[in-house]
Amino acid sequence: MKITDENVVKELRSRNEKALHFIIDIYGGLITSIVRKHLFSLEDMQEECIDDILLAVWNHIKKFDEEKNSLKNWIAAVSKYKAIDTCRKYMKQAERDSLNEGVYVTMTDHDVVSLEMERMLDHLKKEDKEIFMKRYVEEESVEEIAESMGMKSGVIYNRLSRGRQKLRSLFLHSRAK
Repeated sequence: MKITDENVVKELRSRNEKALHFIIDIYGGLITSIVRKHLFSLEDMQEECIDDILLAVWNHIKKFDEEKNSLKNWIAAVSKYKAIDTCRKYMKQAERDSLNEGVYVTMTDHDVVSLEMERMLDHLKKEDKEIFMKRYVEEESVEEIAESMGMKSGVIYNRLSRGRQKLRSLFLHSRAK
């Protein structure tokens, strides 16, 4: 039997493996992009997460309600929450590993984002990084930054703009991997 959008849910519920292959073919790109978005800094965990998502779709298809949601949206939600679970699992493991080494480290979601931002800001020149930190972390005005660094406000605006462009490019490049 040929698997189509109309019969894929029925076939998954009947445990037809061809239906799972159909899901991979049609929604594999969606699943991968969601996983990369949430686990872009944990590349080695992305494949395992995708496998977990497909297993969850296979095991929980009976919970899918066509009246409430489209299959695409349901798969996207499963993907998002599995990726978040994978990130949490990684954080717990990292915490356990550090405890085993006698070092206690607690990392929250905010800490992970801060580490990623710090890593991305390292790609900027030292002076540009300082401008970014003053503007977006210390929340100084452009005028205050210009005065404290001995520059004109226009120069600060230009450096912030160019820095944002560079960071955007780095971010998009890291998500594309």
